[in-house]
Amino acid sequence: HLQLVESGGGLVQPGGSLRLSCVAAASGFTVDDYGINWFRQAPGKEREWVSCISSSGADTKYADSVEGRFTILRDRVKHTVDLWMNSLNPEDTAAYTCAASSFRLCVTNPPGSGMDYWGKGALVTVSS
Repeated sequence: HLQLVESGGGLVQPGGSLRLSCVAAASGFTVDDYGINWFRQAPGKEREWVSCISSSGADTKYADSVEGRFTILRDRVKHTVDLWMNSLNPEDTAAYTCAASSFRLCVTNPPGSGMDYWGKGALVTVSS
């Protein structure tokens, strides 16, 4: 089955930027055929849906908390789904996890429901 790996996490100062990538771990698999969502979970808080991109890349959605600061894109050459994060603030500190849905569109009721496969997460820390 599809196994997902996230990369690109780390420590960044407030106002800075990071790019997270989500890729299939094993050869013969690709995230290209799945709707991909990003979630995050801050220490002591519930998991929060962040963003979604459809398998075609034509549909993207964002949580209000990141709208205008984060961008989700597909890289068809590298077969990744990237989450570009700008204007980061300490409230963005969390473990970020990508998840794949066999339903290729972005689910909106509720957002992020129906995921079939999950990565293990990448830690993003926003601190001065």
